[in-house]
Parts: sequence; C-alpha cells; structure tokens
Amino acid sequence: MFFSKAQSSDSLKTSNKVTFSAYVELFYTYDFNEPGNHIRQNFLYSYNRHNEMNLNLGLVKANYQSENIRANVALMAGTYAQDNMAAEQNALRYVNEANVGIRISKNKNLWIDAGIMPSHIGWESAIGKDNVNLTRSLAAENSPYFETGAKISYTSDNGKWFLSGLVLNGWQRIAKPEGNQSISFGHQVTYKPTDKITLNSSSFIGNDKAKEDKRMRYFHDLYGSFQLTDQFSAILGFDIGAEQKSKGSEQYNIWYSPNVQMKYQLDSKWALAGRLEYYNDKNGVIISTETPNGFQTFGYSLNVDYAVFKNVVFRTEARGFTSKDAIFAKNDEFKKGNFFITSSLAVWF
Repeated sequence: MFFSKAQSSDSLKTSNKVTFSAYVELFYTYDFNEPGNHIRQNFLYSYNRHNEMNLNLGLVKANYQSENIRANVALMAGTYAQDNMAAEQNALRYVNEANVGIRISKNKNLWIDAGIMPSHIGWESAIGKDNVNLTRSLAAENSPYFETGAKISYTSDNGKWFLSGLVLNGWQRIAKPEGNQSISFGHQVTYKPTDKITLNSSSFIGNDKAKEDKRMRYFHDLYGSFQLTDQFSAILGFDIGAEQKSKGSEQYNIWYSPNVQMKYQLDSKWALAGRLEYYNDKNGVIISTETPNGFQTFGYSLNVDYAVFKNVVFRTEARGFTSKDAIFAKNDEFKKGNFFITSSLAVWF
C-alpha cells in the first residue's frame, strides 16, 4: 500500500459529487522521562503530550469532484493542529485543507490546484490510520505536513506516472514570515511500475527567512514503498537537506535522515510494524540542541495494531531514541536516551 502525506480519511456519503468524511484519533503517551509540564520533545508535533488522554487529530472534510473541477475544505482540532500551526494567524490554525483545482486539458489528466494542500514531501500522513507506524518518523515530523501555493500536475493515462511542479509560500507555511519576499519551489515525480511498488522523488527549494537573513534551502525526499508479499510490506526512505550557513555564503549546513519501516499483517484483525531511523542535524538547521554534536539521534519502534471494526483501529507502540549528546531532559538533568509508549484509537467515517 502507498502511504503519503497527501492521503485523507474515507468518505461517508456522496451527494451531487460532494463527499463528506471525518477522522478522529485519541491517544495516550507515557514518557519515562516524565516531563513536568506534560509537553514532550520540541521536535515532535504529533502525540506530543505525556501522561494524559488527549485528541491528536479531529478532522472533518468536504470534497467536490467533477470531470473538470475539484475542491477540498477540511477543518481540524487537536494537539497536532495546535503544535503544527503555532506560527500561523489565529484564524488559520484550524484549517487543514482549502484548495481548488481545475483541469486544463480535455484529453489528458492535467490539473492546476491552488490553496492550502497536504505536503508533496514524505511517505507519512497526518492521518494516523494510513501510516505503517503509530507515531510519525523524525523525518516526517521535521519536514512539511502541509503547504500553501499552486501546483500543476499530470497523471499518465496508464496511472504509472505522476509529475508535478509547485510554487509555494515557504517551508510548511500558510502565511509568509514577516520580511520574507521569497517564492519557494518544489517538484514531485512518482512512478508505479506495478501495483505493489511505488517510487517517489520530491524536492523543496527556497528561503524561509526574512530578507536580511536570506538563506537558500535545498531539500530532497526519496522513498520506495514495496508490497513484498500479501502479508509483508516495507518502506525505504531517505531525506537530505542543505541550507546556506549565512546570507550569500557558499558553505552549507547539511542534515539527513534514512528510514526503514516494515509491516506484517498477521490476519484481518492484527498487524505488527517496526521502524529504524536516524536523524543527523549536527548544525541545528531544523532541530537545534545547542550541544557540541547537535542532533544526531537513532530511533526505533515497534507497534501492534488491532482492527476493532472496519473503520476503528486500536494501536500501541513502544519507541525509543538514543542521541550522541545528552539532549533529553529528565528531572534536573539531561540524558542521552528517551523511551515512551503510545496508544491510540482512531475512528473514521
């Protein structure tokens, strides 16, 4: 199965080409470092509360689809919305999607879409039930979940190729930062040689800072999704980025993240999944630690999923981090490790 940040919840009903859907995901996380304010690591934006039952994401969506026009409007609430939209204006913090598309060819599947859209980057979605693992990878949490701009896209007649070019407001932005006059760009190429293999290449190019501190950022996301048997699937991903060290500099700070995710479907109800990941941001471009070695962290997780009903899934995951520096707060000191357990209940209709 193909997983991406562009996936959404299932439909409830259709009336005159309009489809309505909803998604609700509750969670509980116990972090063994026991943060006193119940807010966990500042580089995690999903399931980021300790020792309290909470709403990760509640989403309602309306979709319109005709031969030549398509549109999506989705509103959201929860800790995901609170943490991911903190930089946006108050009126925009509950908007998950608001976009319109127009088909510009009579004979080909060629579209122009504009508005607030799911990100074209990454192999994971904000919709938890669509992902291999319960929680999001470090790569997903620290690359765009959403974007605002316009894109032109083409899907081949046989459905094997998808190509798009994008003009964007910035790196996970609705409104641009004050003083930023830059336009950002992106691309996506997806190839599906068979219904069991998906290969994807996505990029971002732009400056996400004010004019006086302009620094170009170049980012590339590459992954493959493989249905190896009827029960076993895997995703291999690699993200790499580079940003100028200062305005006009010819030197760059580099960060990167390899990922392996695997899932085994035991039967129609039960599934097991695991993840191995590494995130290296030594110079703190995305994750700043102010420590000698920066953020150089290895992660691992194992989750068990149980499909209660066709549209209800209960998941539990154990996950740990090990870092080169002591960056994880526990009581009055910092540790090199962090371990936590998360459970979630997702319902969609």
